[in-house]
Amino acid sequence: MELVAILELSFKPDSLDSARTVMTRVLEETRAFPGCISVKTVVDSKNPTTWRFIETWESADHAAEYRKFRAGEGAITDLGPLLAGAPSLTTGTVDPQV
Repeated sequence: MELVAILELSFKPDSLDSARTVMTRVLEETRAFPGCISVKTVVDSKNPTTWRFIETWESADHAAEYRKFRAGEGAITDLGPLLAGAPSLTTGTVDPQV
């Protein structure tokens, strides 16, 4: 069953150019990760420092393997200094009945 993850990041206003560079690289890796179906980036129109990444994974196991990768060898060490606060992650499955 597909899993959808929504990651929300809030960046410091003066770090947006650097954030774009880092996230372009990171999303290239993410999209190539086994089990990733897609990742879309949504920049808040009222607050352009808030970005949401809507990830679709083939399964919860694929998503878990990706999170494990990011917590270990795939850690994004240059992201932390760009953030204005803690990231938020929400996950759920696609309900074809709704």
